[in-house]
Amino acid sequence: MSATERIPLARPVLGEREEELVLEVLRSGMLSLGPKLAEFEGLFAERIGVDDAVAVSSGTTALHLAVRELGWAAGDEVVTTPLSFVASSNSLLYEDVRPVFCDVDSETLTLDPALAATAVREATAGVLAVHIFGYPAAIAELESLAQQRGLSVLEDCAQALGTIDAEGRVAGSRGNPATFAFYANKQLTTGEGGMLVPGSEAAAAVARSERNQGRAPEMKVMAHERIGFNYRLTDVAAALGIAQLERLDSMLAARAALAAGYEERLSALGAADPGVGDPDDLVLPLADRGAARRSWFVYIVRLPTDVDRDAVIAALDGDGIDARPYLPCIHLFEPYRERFGHREGDFPVAEGFSRRALALPFYPGMPEEFLERVVGSLRVALRR
Repeated sequence: MSATERIPLARPVLGEREEELVLEVLRSGMLSLGPKLAEFEGLFAERIGVDDAVAVSSGTTALHLAVRELGWAAGDEVVTTPLSFVASSNSLLYEDVRPVFCDVDSETLTLDPALAATAVREATAGVLAVHIFGYPAAIAELESLAQQRGLSVLEDCAQALGTIDAEGRVAGSRGNPATFAFYANKQLTTGEGGMLVPGSEAAAAVARSERNQGRAPEMKVMAHERIGFNYRLTDVAAALGIAQLERLDSMLAARAALAAGYEERLSALGAADPGVGDPDDLVLPLADRGAARRSWFVYIVRLPTDVDRDAVIAALDGDGIDARPYLPCIHLFEPYRERFGHREGDFPVAEGFSRRALALPFYPGMPEEFLERVVGSLRVALRR
């Protein structure tokens, strides 16, 4: 390992088992809608403790099918967070549903239930909660709000495989439609891909039809029961998913150990947990709280407010280290500004985090030498 080797932001963990199962699919000739797809779905459902799971081509397509399952449609509004990957809100726009954004809690960075309650209007049909960066949303409180107001709840668990909520329940297992994503930087990867945990057996059947152009069950005849989409996950990808599930516990543990390594070293630079110490100084990501358990997806610090983030990124880049702003707020993207009139200052907590957020290299198996290099380079960039 060279001291000048570039340190990537993320890297998947792939090995002989992934190769073995992928080759098995290639040699079988069943590249799509074959046995590995159903096997992956069954193993995933068992893993998170639900009755069924429907594999699809991405987390975004899973969200789209979940929106359709809930019947959210033109004229409806859905309360959600502006601090998320854009797919969460885009999935609403696909069905001409308006996302109504609310600010986030300053520590958890998830949708603030009190603010969500004030955003419910006559046209509100539901709440889309995002377990951002692997930290659980206040899902019990949001479910209570939904029950009081006659709304439905959708959980975006794209970054939260393995997350445990404040009531000790696995993210995606509460009975709400829930979605997961398997891009290459996620806790589990199939390259691309996603999973829908449907709210009922009937919804699962519809989702399986919709992901396959609306075709009838068993597909023995070329019959289409409904308008559908090409949202299929290949058996090649499903094979990767099966292998990844087999090693998921070790990968999650490796992520947690790396996060602990960052916390120890950054604390020595004066970083503190959210809500502790100077909020304008270097702030760590929130760790576990009570029964809530974060599933570490990315490692994001809030830089001091008087630090030029672009200069820090450039300094790290000069040392051969990838780092990235993470995430920009959805409401400030041009399509959302133009369509809904959003502007800077609408959601100050989310925007304040977004301006300071810096994602550092983070993946299972990242060598300790890399960790030392990252923190050492950040120390110099911050002049500490």
